Amino acid sequence: MERKIVLDLAVTLDGFIEGKNGEIDWCIMDAEMGFHHFLNSIDTIFYGRKSYDLWGQYTPELEHADDSEKELWEAFHSKKKYVFSRTQQGTDQNAIYINDQILEKVNEIKNKPGKNIWLYGGASLITTFIHLDLVDEFRLSVHPVVLGEGKPLFEDIKQRLNLKLVHTKTFSSGVVQLVYRHN
Repeated sequence: MERKIVLDLAVTLDGFIEGKNGEIDWCIMDAEMGFHHFLNSIDTIFYGRKSYDLWGQYTPELEHADDSEKELWEAFHSKKKYVFSRTQQGTDQNAIYINDQILEKVNEIKNKPGKNIWLYGGASLITTFIHLDLVDEFRLSVHPVVLGEGKPLFEDIKQRLNLKLVHTKTFSSGVVQLVYRHN
């Protein structure tokens, strides 16, 4: 079975992935949404550099985290990490940096055996992957909130993208998950 690159993220009803100051306090995380199941379906995460700096090595403050949150972050950090950056190079103990030849390098990674790959973001990396036709599946969890302003999910998209809806799920929190495949 071929590995898929899956864009999985939370989005507001008005299409933002962050508030204007980077806030994500509107994002609902509950066990019902099956995030552990999603994490078990991937073994690799693709980050933009800013997203990696923010979340790639994040650990919750232990005295404030419950066991399920600690477990979640351990699962998160057990994945192989690639960081796409124009400036930072090389490899650290946690990630491999990719600076150029994105299409070739991503296809090389995708063709290795393994589980699916999570395209984590940020917005400019998502745009790059869409332009290179590298996103196989869009898993968008639409949250019941309108921010009015913030960082849009889709920015600078130059061509139409026809998608096929393959799954929907509604949660008691009011979040609706939409899963689309690229035609």
